[in-house]
Amino acid sequence: MIKTKKHHKIIYPIFQWLSRFLINRNFNSVAIDGDFPDNGKSVLIIANHISWWDGFWVMLLNLNVIHRKFHFMMLEDQLKKHWYFQYAGGYSVKKKSRTVLESINHSVKLLQQSENLVLIFPQGQIYSMYNNVLHFEKGIERIIKAIMPETQIVFVANLIDYFADKKPNLYIYFRTLLAKEIEQSDIETAYNAFFNEVMNTQKNKIL
Repeated sequence: MIKTKKHHKIIYPIFQWLSRFLINRNFNSVAIDGDFPDNGKSVLIIANHISWWDGFWVMLLNLNVIHRKFHFMMLEDQLKKHWYFQYAGGYSVKKKSRTVLESINHSVKLLQQSENLVLIFPQGQIYSMYNNVLHFEKGIERIIKAIMPETQIVFVANLIDYFADKKPNLYIYFRTLLAKEIEQSDIETAYNAFFNEVMNTQKNKIL
């Protein structure tokens, strides 16, 4: 397993700047919809995984709303290829490997520090945003069971629509809960209920 390095004084700010720059350049508008009643504890973000853009979108949410030190789990072969992400909060997971437990434990350790945010895509791979039901890998249940009850869990759903615009419009929906409010066995059910609400909201948008 590849652990995250200390946030680099140049690479990490570049990642933050690049997130804003690329989104501003490639999207017509960005709408952020949700409430974050910050209790000062660490944050675990659980998001849908629909594209290459996902990490940049959540970074924008962090910069605008959550304000934590950004960390994210990514596939080990991708982190080896893009090694610089280790210095911007990236750490690895290798599915169907004995090292998966190490990745889970590393996530929990990061979430023991109140200044940290950890982003996880529990689907494990990229799927179409139009899937009605999202299925999670089992590791997310272990993480929620091990973290402190007051840890903030933020469900995020990223969606795009063009309507009459040349560039896509980005919609970032989120909902904040506490770890103690979620039963480990129901995390997938809870997220899917949130995601279905978001999809219905998006379907009702008109130009």
